[in-house]
Amino acid sequence: MAKILDVHPDNPQNRRIEEIKLAFLNGAVMLYPTDTVYAIGCDLNAKSAVEKVRQIKKLANDKPLTFLSPSLSNVATYAFVSDTAYRIMKRLIPGPYTFLLPATKLVPRLVQSPKRKTTGIRVPNHPVCLALLEALGNPIISTSAHVPANDLDDDGIVGVDPELILSRVELFDRLDKVVDIIIDTGEEPTYDVSTILDLTAEEPVITRRGLGWEAAAAWV
Repeated sequence: MAKILDVHPDNPQNRRIEEIKLAFLNGAVMLYPTDTVYAIGCDLNAKSAVEKVRQIKKLANDKPLTFLSPSLSNVATYAFVSDTAYRIMKRLIPGPYTFLLPATKLVPRLVQSPKRKTTGIRVPNHPVCLALLEALGNPIISTSAHVPANDLDDDGIVGVDPELILSRVELFDRLDKVVDIIIDTGEEPTYDVSTILDLTAEEPVITRRGLGWEAAAAWV
């Protein structure tokens, strides 16, 4: 059963952030709100936790995972950012955008696309996410809390139907047994996804229209 931690959505308490940070360093998997959907995540460098996230989402190892980064300068540590990509990202972050970029060696293979050697990175506009990133000092895995199965399976994983609109309490109840920590900010789940921009080639491309896609289109 997950530990539920009440965190202020605008001014997250330092003691709570420190508690979550220590749990992350011990391999915890978390359900938490972002500026788009609720997400399942962990420390980028916690291999066992990343594997657990993949198990929860039923993702094969060849499916890349997105992670959150605190700033554009931090993104450049984990991805190769061209001049064109830098100009676009500088205009759009922080915000509801996922950027596909060539990965550096600091991105674990378990996270990146094995064929393309790319990774998806977001700089969120959410106080709790940013406080966690600053405290941890590492990026945080961020994959939608929608789980593909519809019922309890043999692994004890309760699925969330992507077409089903759940309340906060219902979402917590569905995932209570498969995550270690649930961050409760009182925010109800939204189902508006991020806009995905592929910045791996010379010509940037919007591959998914989500929140803020019109603003992104103005720069792509």
